Amino acid sequence: MRAVVQRVSRAQVTVNGEITGEIGLGLLVLLGVGRDDAKADASYLAEKIVGLRVFEDDQGKMNESVQEVGGSVLAVSQFTLYGDVRRGKRPSFDAAAPPEKARQLYEFFVEQIRVAGLRCETGRFQEMMKVELVNEGPVTILLDSGKAF
Repeated sequence: MRAVVQRVSRAQVTVNGEITGEIGLGLLVLLGVGRDDAKADASYLAEKIVGLRVFEDDQGKMNESVQEVGGSVLAVSQFTLYGDVRRGKRPSFDAAAPPEKARQLYEFFVEQIRVAGLRCETGRFQEMMKVELVNEGPVTILLDSGKAF
């Protein structure tokens, strides 16, 4: 499972002009589910993201988590994180999970964020979405449950 995590002052997702998820201070998480992923991968990433120390403390050091600053999470499913362009210019998505498996693990991930006590807004699975954000810093972190990077 892969995630692009961005520290934001605000972010929102719209589908056909309707806002489906919106947060202020917090983390925008673009989440990709791989073919071989399981609940353990979702749990690992949720725990890592909840505790990720990317917010500044009173000394200006990135030392606080989204929980500690009272922030929220906006989780958006993005299968294109598994796009492979090593053999050309058109991405292959063979490594991405099939939609039903991806949906289950995405929903499980969201549930794990909420169980940790955070407000977690979402996009709409398998829909064309528009994501708007103000990335603070900018701070962007790449995570992979298989620790590929």
